[in-house]
Amino acid sequence: MSINNLAFNSSKIHRGEVCLKFPPKVVSPGLPALLLEQGIKDDIRDYSAPRLQLQMFAFYVVTQAIHFLLKYLRLPLFVSQILAGIILRPADDRFLIYRSEDSVSVLGTIGGLGFLFFLFLSGVKMDVSLTFKSGKKAVYIGFLTVMLPLLACLISVHVLEPKGDLRHKFFLAVSYSGTAFPVIHNLLSDTKILNSELGRLGLSAALVGDMVTLVLTLCSLWLKSDAEVGTKRVLQDVGWTLLFIVIVVFVLRPGIKWMVKHIPETSQRRDLCIYLVIMAFMISPRFTQLFHLHPKFGPLILGLVVPDGPPLGSALVEMLDPIVSGLFLPIFATTCGLRLDFKSFKRNSSFTNHQTFGALLTLVVKFGVSLVLAMFCKMPMSDSLALAFIMVSKGIVEVGYYSTMYDSKVISKRVYAQLIIMILLIAIIVPILVKWLYDPSRKYLCFQKRTIMNLKPNQELQVLGCVHVPGNVNSIINLLNVCCPTKESSMAVDVLHLVKLRGRATPLFIAHNKQTATTSDQLYSENVVIAFEQFERDNPNVISANVFTAVSPPNLMYEDICNLAMDHTTSFIILPFHRRWYIDGNIESEDQTIRSLNSKILEMAPCSVGILVEGHHKLTSCTFRDTSSSQRYSSYNIVVIFMGGKDDREALALAKRISQDESVSLTVIHLKPKNSLGYILAENDRTLDDAMLRDIKGSVNIRYLEEQAKDGTATSTYLRTVAEEYQLIIVGRRYKCEDPQTVGLEEWCEFEEIGIIGDLLSSSYFIGNYSLLIVQQQQQRTD
Repeated sequence: MSINNLAFNSSKIHRGEVCLKFPPKVVSPGLPALLLEQGIKDDIRDYSAPRLQLQMFAFYVVTQAIHFLLKYLRLPLFVSQILAGIILRPADDRFLIYRSEDSVSVLGTIGGLGFLFFLFLSGVKMDVSLTFKSGKKAVYIGFLTVMLPLLACLISVHVLEPKGDLRHKFFLAVSYSGTAFPVIHNLLSDTKILNSELGRLGLSAALVGDMVTLVLTLCSLWLKSDAEVGTKRVLQDVGWTLLFIVIVVFVLRPGIKWMVKHIPETSQRRDLCIYLVIMAFMISPRFTQLFHLHPKFGPLILGLVVPDGPPLGSALVEMLDPIVSGLFLPIFATTCGLRLDFKSFKRNSSFTNHQTFGALLTLVVKFGVSLVLAMFCKMPMSDSLALAFIMVSKGIVEVGYYSTMYDSKVISKRVYAQLIIMILLIAIIVPILVKWLYDPSRKYLCFQKRTIMNLKPNQELQVLGCVHVPGNVNSIINLLNVCCPTKESSMAVDVLHLVKLRGRATPLFIAHNKQTATTSDQLYSENVVIAFEQFERDNPNVISANVFTAVSPPNLMYEDICNLAMDHTTSFIILPFHRRWYIDGNIESEDQTIRSLNSKILEMAPCSVGILVEGHHKLTSCTFRDTSSSQRYSSYNIVVIFMGGKDDREALALAKRISQDESVSLTVIHLKPKNSLGYILAENDRTLDDAMLRDIKGSVNIRYLEEQAKDGTATSTYLRTVAEEYQLIIVGRRYKCEDPQTVGLEEWCEFEEIGIIGDLLSSSYFIGNYSLLIVQQQQQRTD
């Protein structure tokens, strides 16, 4: 018999009969060879590599087709992946993308590797130290939403089936009642409430619950082992586990921290450090087995050991997350759906019914506990319901645990199918209800007017300045100097340093206290803190500055800005423009995420907003102070372009405040239409404009000019001459305002967030040593 056709049929070895074919068919000779060459009767599905590629392609196509239909409901991709597995479940071995049972096993192996990667990255992103910093509310919710459902499930199942082993029931009850931090984090990210007040509470409670679940899982495994191997072996396992914890806490984590601290971020040794951690991940399942722990604990614990955030945590996430979330994890979710067998529902047993009842009871109790605790904390009913739904959410982590339990024969095929369907229904319903119940933007519906116009003449101006890059610091300081704060008209400045969330799951909001020493958290903004502390010392009794840092996803940074503005009753937010220029006019940098953030702030802000454009239009600091008399001197030439409307009135209000310093040269140019035929301005706006202009004309510190322009071309020509004379130009945004003075300019407008005039003055067509401030008055939102 030829070796190519030899098959070894072994006797029953441990778990069943094994059949191996030698040599294994991995790579096919190619489709043309299989189709054209005579004498070859092989099917391309007989070769494992092309068969795997075909299966992955089918998974992708079906998943994307389902997600295309479900994305309008804003359902997570995880739902589509499970449904794709259910649809593609092989009815028999003749199904299109399957050839034999071992082909599904290959998929399961790849998916299992993906789940281990997912556990590892989840551990990397988690900061366990935040568990000890969580507030009492989060601790109570996180702890009780695990323990009370666990007790309810254990008691009810034991009452229904008193003859069963209590230790085995405890193990199952822990798996039903546990809280998974990665699942709740993904839910909050998908619903875009990660940075909201409710999102932060849910995330903190989930972190506490996950740690409690981890401890209970270890205890349940020991109790389960006690029923199987005896107390002596369990005590040995506990000893090995404690030794493992000592090694991790006192050897492995300090070693990784030392390595991160002493290896430069840009050196080749940094890459070596990353590869060493990945290698440690590959051997971690086997390593934990040596300490009598389940293999899946290895990647998770190693991930927890790695410091979250930059440089190491963020580098690992950026390197591994695309391939894990884009390839391995979808295969794992789909293969879990493949294993769901609806035929198993025909087989019934009391144990199956009791376990299903226990799982459902756990959900109900967890929901009730979360709701009662939230209401006890005096949260609104809608927020309490949203938090309750967040805490009962289940996803890929539970699917992985139940798959492991099914492989280990802990649960039956029917119980597995029922649990997967339950998870699927929760994953479909919960995001929709959370989105419907909780809208964080509702708190920004501010009926109180928070504008510069509505401030009293000598009332303190509360300003919030946003910093993305180091260059923004000097820009904001120079602008604040231009505003010329005095003892009679002081200014309180909040500075928010916005940092992209990288390599960690939990957003941070850090208040930098001047009275405390710099901590590791403050290193995010150390230079910003130093700069504004110096700025405050240079302006005693005039400026008070507080620096904050927000580490969050770019698409949710607007939450941090609006929340801080709401809490501190801010009247004016200063945003840096997304584009910066070199002195010669070439573009230095352009960040579309900053542009999206600015647009979101303009839409959601609870106060007035200004966008500061700098670059080749440079605001130079010319202010100096006479220390003996505290008198300010300045050579600033500032101009306000006024065309009418609420945004222009807000710009005039800011200019009027600046004009309190007599050493500032301030000019207001009223740009009027040359032919006002067809130009209609609302009666209310006209009245307010006239009142504002009368006040400006009566001021001895402000020069008032009137100019006429018949169209956009005339306006552009005139503004070119204006730009050469001034250091700071202030204009209103005037979004979607049509005027004869701007006819023909709108179609050339590149950045609508700064308006037609702002876009014109920021273009390369204008050359001058000036900065540009575009002002939008507070939007009165009613929905």
